[in-house]
Amino acid sequence: MQITMPLSYAGGFKAAAQQVAELENNGLDLVWVAEAYGFDAPSLMGFLAANTERVQIAAGILPIYTRTPTLIAMTAAGVDALSDGRCQLGLGASGPQVIEGWHGVPYDAPLGRTREIIEVCREVWARKSKLEHEGRYYTMPLPEGQGTGLGKPLKIIAHPVRERIPVWVASLGPKNVAMTAEVADGWLPLFFLPEKVKDVWGADLDAGRAKRSADLDTLQIAAGGLLAIGDGDDVKELRNLARPMAALYIGGMGAKGRNFYNALVRRYGYEQEAEEIQDLYLAGKKDEAAAKVPEDLLEAITLCGPEGYVADRIAAYGEAGVTHLQITPVPTGEQSVTSLVSKVKELSS
Repeated sequence: MQITMPLSYAGGFKAAAQQVAELENNGLDLVWVAEAYGFDAPSLMGFLAANTERVQIAAGILPIYTRTPTLIAMTAAGVDALSDGRCQLGLGASGPQVIEGWHGVPYDAPLGRTREIIEVCREVWARKSKLEHEGRYYTMPLPEGQGTGLGKPLKIIAHPVRERIPVWVASLGPKNVAMTAEVADGWLPLFFLPEKVKDVWGADLDAGRAKRSADLDTLQIAAGGLLAIGDGDDVKELRNLARPMAALYIGGMGAKGRNFYNALVRRYGYEQEAEEIQDLYLAGKKDEAAAKVPEDLLEAITLCGPEGYVADRIAAYGEAGVTHLQITPVPTGEQSVTSLVSKVKELSS
């Protein structure tokens, strides 16, 4: 099992990049670089490429509506070249509030667009011919009657380091998860509960895998949560640090009826709690919303407790198909982030 973690922005990006450079020598296999509506992810990924040697550098995630399919392919190929083949491309739809509110483009057809973008990226990276893509959502070159009529098929000038850069998709809904299992190299689910993955996503994953091309390896899965290791009750209490984030996603990441995280928690069996958290959060009562996150749900989406307990949870993730353990380390006592990464690498071996 590979060890991954999101890039921490505490203390500034340059300090975070320096930490990644240290962690790659202590068991960190992959770092995820987020992009919401702060700094763009590729700039930071390029900086990481210049300041690290072995760690995989992943976009986690690039919203599909923010760039053309060919620019996504060029960007991933560029980071892959700078990092000597260490780029991982994470894609996701984000949500209507960010896409339409910040980027000013319609939030439509996330599944179809994601599928076509992956197709185009792989065509570009393979560089076997000039790009001619005629899809439902993207057509290159533009067809007759659109634009100036001067567009022509082109091939990427640069030679990508790899013909196949791993593509991960952040997905939660049934159809999106099935599509991910069919065409992506990896899956990025949030609030992954190992014990419930078969009940909630089993049929969707099976449907996608049944259509999966033989030239794709086994679907990789990255999941996990906040990590704290120790014997005292204070360590277990650290899982409460995940409450605000859980409330934000369950309650605030989307409007009523368009919050994918809220819908997932309902599928886990927390219908009433999900409703209450969303109502409170949207009313501006964030602390009250966080307090409503069920204790057993909070425990299930974190890795906080004695070493043996954490080892058992890691094993449960592995049994559920997780190949990349996603951690957010919280040191206690004389621990450091570095020592926690080393320990969890040991426990996952």
